[in-house]
Amino acid sequence: MPQTTPHTMEQINMREAGAPDVLFIEQATVPTPQAGELLVKVAYAGGNRPDIMQRQGVYPMPKGVTPIMGLELSGTVVAVGEGVSEFQLGDKVCALTDGGAYAEYCLVPASQALPIPKNYSLLEAAALPETLFTVWVNLFMQQQVKAGESLLVHGGTSGIGLTALAIAQSLGIKTYATVGNAEKCAVVEQYGAVAINYKTQDFAEVIQSAGGIDAILDVVGASYFQRNLACLKQNGRLFLIGFMGGAVAQDVDLLQIALKLLHITGSTMRSRTKAEKAEIAQSLKQNVWGKLESEQIAKTIIHQVFDFKNVQQAHQEMDKGTHIGKVMLAFGKGE
Repeated sequence: MPQTTPHTMEQINMREAGAPDVLFIEQATVPTPQAGELLVKVAYAGGNRPDIMQRQGVYPMPKGVTPIMGLELSGTVVAVGEGVSEFQLGDKVCALTDGGAYAEYCLVPASQALPIPKNYSLLEAAALPETLFTVWVNLFMQQQVKAGESLLVHGGTSGIGLTALAIAQSLGIKTYATVGNAEKCAVVEQYGAVAINYKTQDFAEVIQSAGGIDAILDVVGASYFQRNLACLKQNGRLFLIGFMGGAVAQDVDLLQIALKLLHITGSTMRSRTKAEKAEIAQSLKQNVWGKLESEQIAKTIIHQVFDFKNVQQAHQEMDKGTHIGKVMLAFGKGE
């Protein structure tokens, strides 16, 4: 018999912007799905850098979205809004949310939900959406980076970094990755990348001595900007998706951009419309899901799983920046 959905649930909120100790557990009303939405009983939620930035008060929130964190989840569909035909009660799904995954129940646009890939656990599937949506739309959905080209990934052992390396490897793209220690070097090498330890090597010198690079996926921003430009080949592409090294670049040689015919793009997932996110989800289902199921695309690494009531410790772990792969929160395991 299907279980009755309760009226109340526990969710993670924040008292104010700050360190992990601002996070707390509260009681809330279980939401009701509107047209086009699913209500998902959350099994696992992924921890991502935007969660940290939101907690710190530096992530611009889109209008009209829940203030509860959490951009990805896996779990079980327990209620279906009007007009939803592709999912039914009891289906196991993973999804990119518009926020709210740090809770026992979460509303998700049905167009941003995907079936759990075969050979994936609920835990492994919850680590997919935020990184896959981000990497796919920035690098591969319009064939921005193609077989036979080369790609430099900064932050190679982050969830984003490992996903980019795994997809690139499946497409025959030569990869390089910057990381900060020998252990991380060994990990990105397992994903087919040439490792660059940015603490002991200048990545720009390594790339330039190899003849330059076609594309760069950058989560660092300002502090790497000038060296990124120097690394890029003619018609090179720089994809800016994070700003851990600052958002304002000083003394940029704009002439270099023009002479090399460079393309520089930036994006965040949260500023995209529901229609755009739905299009990305369909493209993933058509082009990526089969490769996940056949393991042509290597699985990402789960660094550590915390019970959601220990969310402060989970955020402390993410704040350290030493983790490899994803930090996850466990809810009711979705059963």
